[in-house]
Amino acid sequence: MIELDRISRWGLWALLVWTLLLFLGTLTHQPDTRTDFDAFARYVTTPEFLLSHIVSSILGAAFGILGLFALFTFLALRVRSRLAALGLAMAVFGNVMITAIFGVAAFGQPAIGRLYLAGQTDVALAAYDATYGLPLTLTAAVGLLLLVIGVLCSGIAAARSHVLPRLAGVGLAVGIVTFGVIGFILANVVQSIGAVVLIASALWIAVSARRCR
Repeated sequence: MIELDRISRWGLWALLVWTLLLFLGTLTHQPDTRTDFDAFARYVTTPEFLLSHIVSSILGAAFGILGLFALFTFLALRVRSRLAALGLAMAVFGNVMITAIFGVAAFGQPAIGRLYLAGQTDVALAAYDATYGLPLTLTAAVGLLLLVIGVLCSGIAAARSHVLPRLAGVGLAVGIVTFGVIGFILANVVQSIGAVVLIASALWIAVSARRCR
């Protein structure tokens, strides 16, 4: 039990890494394919785009799962909370589903962009429409919804635990809603603000856990 507690305390720093990578992923936004596909094609064929998706999105999702599992374990060793268990399950399912979308973006979009820049515009446009059809849209929507609800539940469980700072748990809940719902809809600086709130909350939780008996 003591060793598991020690591991969970260290694991909470993965939550901070995840939120930092979420923030880095909001610093740039790809051009709108409906209005400027040429700019989109040039954007997605850069090495920075590929690196960002592999590190910030795909590896970031792995850090997120580890961090959320550590938060659940830390709380489970101290309090009984079905909400924390539900939050972990939903967040893991959501993160895995979204990672599939990140994989398509990381490797599929550059291929489509290269086709477009090579002059095969009709093929590229058709490939993009076929890729980003209803199945992918529904997968992304359900995955994002599960992730938001899962982290929201985890934040509420942390706030109710009387073990971690209440405001840190509240910040985790507010941050994921701001980032994943409002920020996703607006696709602007609001998403970055939500990520900053998540960073502050994750840091507060990790530091507080180190001091907790």
